[in-house]
Amino acid sequence: MSKRQITIAIDAMGGEDSPFKNIKGAEIFSRTHPEVNLKLFGYKDLILETIKKHKINLNNFDLVNCEENISDEDKTNTILRSRKNSSMFKGLTYVKENIDSGFISAGNTAALMILSRLILGMIEGVNRPAICSNIPNQKSYSLMLDLGANVYVTAENLLQFALMGYAYFSIIDPERKPKIGLINIGTENNKGLEFLQEAHDLISKSFLKNQFLGFIEPNKITHGICDIILSDGYTGNIILKTAEGLSGFITSNLRDVYTKSLKNKLAYKILSNDLKIFKNQIDPDEYNGATFLGINGISVKSHGNANPYAFSCAINKCYHFILNDLNKKIKENFKY
Repeated sequence: MSKRQITIAIDAMGGEDSPFKNIKGAEIFSRTHPEVNLKLFGYKDLILETIKKHKINLNNFDLVNCEENISDEDKTNTILRSRKNSSMFKGLTYVKENIDSGFISAGNTAALMILSRLILGMIEGVNRPAICSNIPNQKSYSLMLDLGANVYVTAENLLQFALMGYAYFSIIDPERKPKIGLINIGTENNKGLEFLQEAHDLISKSFLKNQFLGFIEPNKITHGICDIILSDGYTGNIILKTAEGLSGFITSNLRDVYTKSLKNKLAYKILSNDLKIFKNQIDPDEYNGATFLGINGISVKSHGNANPYAFSCAINKCYHFILNDLNKKIKENFKY
């Protein structure tokens, strides 16, 4: 039996400092995965010029020229009617037409969600996609969804998020049954909005009932109590951005403390290994890359301001979603 040939389609034009950071991120990823085909979508001349200027060593790739680009200011009508020659549209179309492939972009989040749904479609049984990513905690990390795809959700949507998160977790740790929690302002069953209480009842009656811990308050997210954390997109996005801001605040202040005096610099030398471990635990770069769960294909969103290393981490996630047949596992869970 021949080995699977995996291809990752990369939006070279999305996000800040593109196409440099996207191509450099591809180079970093390719160092450890030279067998993976990379397909760059964007302005051909600019991409080739960037590779030459920065001496980027990228061998196993194809280049697809795109005459348009989607900006953060583009409205839905513009995206749907006038951006069919964009890197995002063409990249997703490639994934639609080719097995063992996935797409990654650091571009406009709304555009990526709209086009992913339009071009790739939805998995049967899923009403809405959910943005899912890793959140660090005291033990390792938890999966959290939704992180911004849906401002408003129903109880049924949250049950679907639980089923998709459960499938995702089976890729990370197939030997363990994950604990599931639902974000709320309190842990009592009568606390919170009505749709949260309804979701609590639905999950409690599903095959996930033995893994469901009930409501969890936001201040417990980092305790490692839950492996999968469920939320509406509005709340989840606020939590994510708050966590990223606090991470940057902590690491920058630690840096200032340890460079303040000779004594502090010596203390840093003594503690440097432990501090590096701590930094990696809360470093947003390591956790970059969120997938649209529920889309009938692999579509991954990188932060728009991600650096090349962070972008390479997102490419790596895309690779593992394809390799481990994420959507096949989600479809199996919806046979309950």
